[in-house]
Amino acid sequence: MFLETTPDTSGYMIAGYIFSFVIMGFYVFSIYLRSANLKRDAEMLESLDRKKEGKK
Repeated sequence: MFLETTPDTSGYMIAGYIFSFVIMGFYVFSIYLRSANLKRDAEMLESLDRKKEGKK
């Protein structure tokens, strides 16, 4: 009755960890890209503001 062995699911565990780390890597890369875009936009707005103040 209880003589069956436990199935080996270590492959699924490793696949789950790989999948999780890949998803986290994409998320971190996405945050990096968003940060770079925000910095670029802030610099552009500051330069436009300086040009606007120079015209007055």
